[in-house]
Amino acid sequence: MWGNTMENNWIAPSILSADFARLGEEVDAVLNAGADLVHFDVMDNHYVPNLTIGPMVCEALRSYGVEAPIDVHLMVSPVDRLVGDFADAGASYISFHPEASDHPDRTLQLIRKAGCKSGLVFNPATPLSWLDHVMDKVDMILLMSVNPGFGGQSFIDATLNKLTYVRKLIDESGHKIRLEVDGGVKVDNIAQIAAAGADTFVAGSAIFGTQDYKTTISRMKSEIAAVR
Repeated sequence: MWGNTMENNWIAPSILSADFARLGEEVDAVLNAGADLVHFDVMDNHYVPNLTIGPMVCEALRSYGVEAPIDVHLMVSPVDRLVGDFADAGASYISFHPEASDHPDRTLQLIRKAGCKSGLVFNPATPLSWLDHVMDKVDMILLMSVNPGFGGQSFIDATLNKLTYVRKLIDESGHKIRLEVDGGVKVDNIAQIAAAGADTFVAGSAIFGTQDYKTTISRMKSEIAAVR
């Protein structure tokens, strides 16, 4: 089976669910507990009905000493201006929704030119046909398993079939592309999500809402390993 080593599977805690009064400590805690990425949910109260964080928070975490990859999910419109701001602030991955950009191909190139890995994000009802002509410019495909805008929602089961479909597209493309899922991911369903093809798992309240981050992340990785 694909992805048969633990190194291929990444847990990405979403800091949207962290305690912002001590954000640096929270990020340190999840990374020390075994997390692989720091996931940023950037919302603009325009593309989605919520307002969260911007590049200054990313820059502050880098200044604080966070060295792990920072995975920025832009739920904003327009997109391009923030690409440069987040790249300068220390982002590693920058993903965006194709319908939020006037020219997705150009935005993908802009992200890579800025020195970051590029990603496209698909809402539950967004057609995957956007991928048809840009697979060579994408480093990450993120499937939303909830409607974007708020944390703590339940996983939409139809995402499993979409994961299987996109995994096939990736494998057939010959390109090295990560397949990420975001929304309602928890210990109880992460094995099923992994079996469908995901290799990068965003979890917010499922991690930050627990008392022991290390135990939670270890359980998640054990559940993934069981289906690899």
